[in-house]
Amino acid sequence: MAEATHGLGGLKYDPAKRTRAPEWNVFGALVLILVIFEVLNRMQGGSFLFNMRDNVDAIFNQQRLDIMILQVAIIGIIALGVTQVIIIGGIDLSSGSVVGATAMIVMSFAQTAMVNGNPNPKAIFGDWAMDLPVIVPIAAGLACGLLAGLVNGLLVAYTKIPPFIATLGMMVSARGVARWWSNGQPVSFPTEGYGSLANGDLLGGMTFGLLSWQGQNPAVVFVLLAVLFHLVMKYTLYGKRSYAIGSNEAAARMSGINVDRHKVLVYTMAGLLAAVAAILLTSKNLTAQAGMGVMYELDAIAMAVIGGVSLAGGRGSIIGTVLGAAIFSVIISGFTSIRLDAYYQEMVKGAIIVGAVVLDQWRQRTRTRG
Repeated sequence: MAEATHGLGGLKYDPAKRTRAPEWNVFGALVLILVIFEVLNRMQGGSFLFNMRDNVDAIFNQQRLDIMILQVAIIGIIALGVTQVIIIGGIDLSSGSVVGATAMIVMSFAQTAMVNGNPNPKAIFGDWAMDLPVIVPIAAGLACGLLAGLVNGLLVAYTKIPPFIATLGMMVSARGVARWWSNGQPVSFPTEGYGSLANGDLLGGMTFGLLSWQGQNPAVVFVLLAVLFHLVMKYTLYGKRSYAIGSNEAAARMSGINVDRHKVLVYTMAGLLAAVAAILLTSKNLTAQAGMGVMYELDAIAMAVIGGVSLAGGRGSIIGTVLGAAIFSVIISGFTSIRLDAYYQEMVKGAIIVGAVVLDQWRQRTRTRG
């Protein structure tokens, strides 16, 4: 008996109490949803995932898969930043508006001087801001996102106002900047180099043409960033401190972590990721509008929560958020495939988000009792 409990304070290891990683539960939900939509489509004489056309030599419905990946990639990048904010016990309601403001500013520095042989009719600045190297609008966009995230972090960390209020103020202000920038008018006609940021073939270039995937750059960037931040959150001090602050901020302070500085860093990172999303979004659409990014912040939060990130802080993972993003994309595409009206889709999406939060609260109570 002494050997069985040595080093465990008298406690014995019970294999029956082992718990699997919560990401497996999210993955199981993803598979279940895929099966449900496949069955519903089969009942209507089609298929959700598979190719049903005899004149196309492919197993999967490639067009649908492409759309599913693209529609989730932009918001998924925002969700990577939002996940980190929620893990430290915060919230970010401003990311969608930051996308809108950044989009307008970025496109202003990405414009080409001539359109079909005529001066650019949507020009914001003079000739000095036309046909600039692509690095200039990218730098301007990243600076915009960094500034917004920095302001959020400083307000949360040093004024001690609730993150909800701080980021709500940024949400309203950034949306106002987006509308003010060009008096509400779209900003269009970027240079060819800027348009290729999202519409090029980054994957093919990385694999020397073996995996040519034209126009899927946002998805490639999303995957690369997800891998990067998974490693950062799992293996670096940045990630360990984030989880420590979200689990118990007072204990984190007592252990020597500069909590305020780390909060600023996390919110700044979220702002930068929102800027990356804005750059890819405007490059993909070849235009910027003041209304870009509306509701993106709520969709990003929903992806994180569906993926198992706890709104109480201290729990969750980048992998879970990626799976949550996949579930979100499957649900949207699945509703479209069975021709469910858009307003019903919004109702069901809302119910799913509430259900995910209820499940998270249940998990917390169960963990507390256990």
